[in-house]
Amino acid sequence: MLQELLKSPPIVPYIRECDFAVRKPWNYPERRLLDYLLVYIQEGTCCFWVDQQKYIFNPGQFCLVQPGSLLSLEGLTSTVTPFLHFDIAYNHEREDSFPTRPGQIDLSAYSHLMQPTLQELFNIRVPVHVQPQDPLLLKEKLLQTIELVHLPNPLNQLRAQQIMLEIILTLLESYQREVLSPTPSLNWITSYFSNHLSDPLSVQDMADRANLSVSRFSFLFKQRYGTSPHQYLLQMRIHHAKELLINTELSLESISEYCGFADLHHFSKIFKQRTGASPGEHRKSRKNPSNR
Repeated sequence: MLQELLKSPPIVPYIRECDFAVRKPWNYPERRLLDYLLVYIQEGTCCFWVDQQKYIFNPGQFCLVQPGSLLSLEGLTSTVTPFLHFDIAYNHEREDSFPTRPGQIDLSAYSHLMQPTLQELFNIRVPVHVQPQDPLLLKEKLLQTIELVHLPNPLNQLRAQQIMLEIILTLLESYQREVLSPTPSLNWITSYFSNHLSDPLSVQDMADRANLSVSRFSFLFKQRYGTSPHQYLLQMRIHHAKELLINTELSLESISEYCGFADLHHFSKIFKQRTGASPGEHRKSRKNPSNR
């Protein structure tokens, strides 16, 4: 874990370009970004195409375009759209980077300047149409940052850096609930089943063992093994019963008990449904192959 953290670029926001952008109906042709672009629609209506998907933005809404995205921008009316072009991860060549211009789509020559996405940095998916938990707070921070950047004072620059961190946190925290947590490992499940074949296991027991809800456990189990936990356990019980029928002289009642069936009748019924033969027939046919 420590090695992974050490390999990750440090989080040092860098504001590349920002303004309040007061414009009459306008159009900015297609390009691909190296950095992040955060736009607040203060007045007017905009139509943005991001990675070939259309977004309409109205006053009070936010747009976040992440590095590598293909976009074109259009103001459908007169607009006021404060914006920030910025980096999040530190890159020692960041001063060589730039807000791309219309027509700059193939950025292979500038791949060393490409910022990682939020998904890559934090494993958090933030959509293009950002809906922060506190829109007014994000708006105030964005406007304040733009004002500070345009005041050439070291303290103001430091304050702008601080607020940029707060903006990034605001964006991330709004979608932190959507973090894709690592899928719990179910590698232990087959051993667990084997050690509890004779026990009356329920799916609730299995989910408790995995520290998951029944629905979450059942979903992950089916995703991993292609069937439900109950059906998988039942198949293991049938398989074990087959081995006992062939390799031991145990009675059918004992095998039924060892394999976790409620009684001999239940065992015989399920076994025949699954194999096409009763337990007794299976034992006899396997011990006398010539009779098959």
